[in-house]
Amino acid sequence: MSDQPAVEAVDTAVYTVPTDTPEADGTLAWDRTTLVLVTARAGTTTGLGYTYAPAATAHLVRELLAGTVTGLSAHDVPRANERMCRAVRNAGLPGVAAQAIAAVDIALWDLKARLLGLPLVRLLGAARDDVPVYGSGGFTTYDTARQERQLRGWAEEQGIPRVKIKIGESWGTREDRDLERVARARAVIGDTAELYVDANGGYTGGQALRLADALADQGVTWFEEPVSSDHLTTLADIRRRTPIDVTAGEYGYALPYFEHMLAAGAVDCLQADVTRCGGITVWLRAAALAHARGIDVSGHCAPHAHAHAAAAVPNLRHLEWFHDHVRIERLLFDGVLDPGGGSITPGADGAPGLGLALAEERAAPYRVE
Repeated sequence: MSDQPAVEAVDTAVYTVPTDTPEADGTLAWDRTTLVLVTARAGTTTGLGYTYAPAATAHLVRELLAGTVTGLSAHDVPRANERMCRAVRNAGLPGVAAQAIAAVDIALWDLKARLLGLPLVRLLGAARDDVPVYGSGGFTTYDTARQERQLRGWAEEQGIPRVKIKIGESWGTREDRDLERVARARAVIGDTAELYVDANGGYTGGQALRLADALADQGVTWFEEPVSSDHLTTLADIRRRTPIDVTAGEYGYALPYFEHMLAAGAVDCLQADVTRCGGITVWLRAAALAHARGIDVSGHCAPHAHAHAAAAVPNLRHLEWFHDHVRIERLLFDGVLDPGGGSITPGADGAPGLGLALAEERAAPYRVE
């Protein structure tokens, strides 16, 4: 290992970006989003990673993780990931600790690829050239005009043939408005584009089943978190009783979570978030678990953190082109990808690693730590 470059330093920065309008889904409202950036350095080469998480995540990186990976070979990312998981034993892995590990893990993969002069997808090995994306937003706070503008932007201007809106408004207490918004979305995108919905766990099991028939009538093919993903038996029951694909998994912070969800038969497509589940190292393992059961995987949010890993798995269905995170990544980074036509092509320009660079001047006004 002595002839391999070592990780010499791990640093953090925190950026908070206001939303362009107040936003909400079925169970949460927000008006700003925080990105925690991690950089890992070996000699003159620096890799970057990030997660969308509270600023406390940066403190955890500095206090529990940086010293754990410093001195390790920059080539041995799985070794570093395992050491980080052990280091947070008493802090608790799920939640902020897993997000901190994810940001460091992504930075280490970016660093390794940069040291080798390769786009990350070439280091991982490509299973495909293009990664399909779906436009995601459609917040419950949007009025009719704003929702239509967003949908037309994806479907007509960018040519993305699959889109998703939020339903389950106010913990499932506005079913009529949910269905009205779904019908309007279908009218805007026409009959050829795929229409997805995300209830963010806002419904009860009975509600979800009652609504599923009406959603199917509008050609909805993706019903995300109809109930809380904590209730695997209910998810599995809904999956058996509706023709719409039932999906969940974004709150998986460790590999056993995904195995439990798959073993329960709870989903038609497994969602995993590389910025939550422990990074690229664990995301690839989650995709393999799904592949072994004949289940597709979909990348949840943070599109540029997922892009290269998504291109490296054979059972990828698509990647979420999430409105908030697309805005932030375009603002904070140079080297972002173009989803025109409904897909992105990571590594096409030959840039090493993730192909991203912090746009320091644009980012500076949003740095809070």
